[in-house]
Amino acid sequence: MRICVFGAGAIGGHMAARLAAAGHDVSVVARGAHLAAMRAQGITLRAGEQVIEARVTASDDAAALGPQEAVLITAKANALSPSAPAIAALLGEDTPAVFVQNGIPWWYALRLTRGRPTPPDLSRLDPGGALRRAVGERRTIGAVVLSSNEVVAPGVIVNHTPQRNLLTLGEIDDRPSRRVDALRTALRDAGIASPDVDDIRTTVWQKLVRNLSRSTLCCLVGETIRESIGKSAALREIAKEGTREGLAIAAAHGIVFDYDIDADFAPTAMYQPHKPSILQDYELGRPMEIEALLRTPLAFARAAGLRTPTLDTLVALIVHRAKAGGLYDD
Repeated sequence: MRICVFGAGAIGGHMAARLAAAGHDVSVVARGAHLAAMRAQGITLRAGEQVIEARVTASDDAAALGPQEAVLITAKANALSPSAPAIAALLGEDTPAVFVQNGIPWWYALRLTRGRPTPPDLSRLDPGGALRRAVGERRTIGAVVLSSNEVVAPGVIVNHTPQRNLLTLGEIDDRPSRRVDALRTALRDAGIASPDVDDIRTTVWQKLVRNLSRSTLCCLVGETIRESIGKSAALREIAKEGTREGLAIAAAHGIVFDYDIDADFAPTAMYQPHKPSILQDYELGRPMEIEALLRTPLAFARAAGLRTPTLDTLVALIVHRAKAGGLYDD
């Protein structure tokens, strides 16, 4: 399959390396030293004891790569709308565009099924409707990734969760489709788990709820999950209360799933020794995904008439920190 990974940083580079090593014709859109390294020597992925070295076609010009059979868009949520014309250059008439995003995705309100409440205004996730025009609803596929990765040097990616790498896909109207089945097969054959699901929005909320307060706290204290929540009972209680509020928001919008909050925040739970992506962005001075990850979930709470005092406090603190660093502008 001819596949382009648009935004081949830590997550995208991981996927590109595995798909290329599995025999697919993989191209990547990237920039800077990372791009130069991938052009020169390909991508090196280190996952536990496994080392994958893969060759890809690398460019900073999507139009030069031409239409693809599938596009995995792994750029940060705040970079998507400005990238709409470049993404469109990779799309043929029937090319699926898989949006691998954190937080609430720009397409969430489109083709909403199951009688769920109308979400709040999500126009800030796609200013001016640029993505909807350039990509369109028909091509769009939703995706949620569970995989911790880090670019440790240009062209070199370390996967911190070698036994837990999932990319969950689904049509945005939740219908079964051959193209999703084909993509799942390609991912599984490349060593990336891709479970069958019939409700992609539930998967969106499952990841979002778990990370709403957890990642925010890590960013505020500047420590990994293990160093912060894993070691501090006080921080665990704050994170638990924020997670309870997140579960209530999801439920108010028709999303209910099994989740053992006490087990997840037990002192003996497995807390990963990695920094969430929002903390990595802050430390590297990169624009932060405040809108999709934090402010939009609170908009869902307001739309449902819910009070969320813990999340309100955490989000206000991180928004202030992001603005002070010039990493977010509302």
